[in-house]
Formats: sequence, C-alpha cells, structure tokens
Amino acid sequence: MPVSGNLYYSFHRDNGAEKPPLVLIHGAGGTHLYWPPEIRRLQGYSVYAIDLPGHGKSDICDGQQTIGDYVRYVVRWLESISLRRVVFIGHSMGSAICLALAIHHPEYVIALGLLGAGARLRVNPELLSDASDLTTFYKAANQLVMYSFSSSAPPRLVELASRRMEETRQSVLYGDLLACNQFDVMTRLNEIQQNTLVLCGADDQMTPLRYAQFLTNSLPQAHLIVVPNAGHMVMLEQPAIVANSLLSFLQGISFTPGEGS
Repeated sequence: MPVSGNLYYSFHRDNGAEKPPLVLIHGAGGTHLYWPPEIRRLQGYSVYAIDLPGHGKSDICDGQQTIGDYVRYVVRWLESISLRRVVFIGHSMGSAICLALAIHHPEYVIALGLLGAGARLRVNPELLSDASDLTTFYKAANQLVMYSFSSSAPPRLVELASRRMEETRQSVLYGDLLACNQFDVMTRLNEIQQNTLVLCGADDQMTPLRYAQFLTNSLPQAHLIVVPNAGHMVMLEQPAIVANSLLSFLQGISFTPGEGS
C-alpha cells in the first residue's frame, strides 16, 4: 500500500479518465479492509480506500476525536496525491466524514455514497464508557461487533470482524466513538446538493432505517436503497448487492474527463 499525507491507502485502477475516481472511507475502529474486494475493485473505476489516521497501517499518526479533524486529514491526503474532485463513499463514521466534506469542502465532492449513515450519531453512554477504559475495551469492541451484523450473517464473518476490531488501539476506538457522539448535521443537510445514494441494511441496529429515511428526505438529491438480510456492516454481509447498487448509481453521475485530477 502506498502512503501520502501520512495516510496509507489501497488503489485499484480499472478505467481511463472517463469515469470519476472513488474514495472509500471506513467506519469507527475500521480499516480499508472493511470494504470487501467487490467494492475496493469496483468494475470500471479507479478506487482509493484509505486507512484513517491511527487506523490500520496509518499508525504513524494518532486517531482523532472529532469528525472535523478527520476531514482535515482527508483533505490533506487529497491534495498530496492531486485528487481534485471525487465520489466519496463512507460507512458509519466514514459517512459522517463524507457529509462533513460535502458541507465544508463541496469543491472536492462530485457525489456521495452513504452506508450505515446518520445525520446524527449518538453513542450509547455505556458503550462510550467501556471504550474509554483499557480494562473494558474488549467488552466495548465485542458489543460493537455484536450489534453490527444481522442474525443471518455467517459466523466466520462475524468472528473475523471481531478480531479486526480487537486489533484497534483502545485510544483510537474511543476517539472514534467520541467523534461520532459529537457529530450532528441535521440542520445542514439542505446545503448538500450533490447526488447521494443512501444504503441501509434492513436489520441495521446501529443506524436503523429511520436514520436513512431522514437523510433521504432531507438531502435534496438523495435516493435510498434498503438491503435485505444485512445489518450495519451491510457491505460485508451483502457485497454483491452493494457493489451493483453503487454501479447503478454511478452510471447517472455527470463527470468531465480530467475533472478528478
């Protein structure tokens, strides 16, 4: 994986310059690997999947405690690799970063894909407390995973996600949860004019369907897809459906060759 702007990222090129570049932003406690290969290598597109600061291989810097701080890192990274305009696709906390980018830095945003998203991301106080202490960190990590999958998720998939979550530094996961808990753009959604795809797992307990419906009704150019047999980790449980949904959405995005770099 290359590194630029202190962030590691994976990169897959499967197009010329005729389609917009995509940037994938993972959620709290995650890494670029929370995006399955079907999405990291989306057919016909150039796809960047970053590790946010403090996450995965971006451990040369610390995790952050506000969405705004994560946004600043993403903007510096974009500038460091000369990406001018991209389609941002985010999951959970990553979707909050995408929304904040569209509000504060719309010049970089062609369109948005929001998975497991909400205009406000309040965190259960007990979960936040458990994540704040090293002695109860694993309890918090296990709770996050437990509520992130539907009952039909393969046990092997849940086990792998649990191991990955436990590899996250306690201070990083706690900072992520603090950032989510403070996030609230409910009154600013009408400022986002870009085309937006909202994807929600039908069984999502972390950001339930009503969150996605509020986003869709409040964003001027939004479309909602509810994915059956999937929870909060919708892209891991139903990668083919999510990938096909993104491809259909992206076909309707206007893009001028050379606009993204």
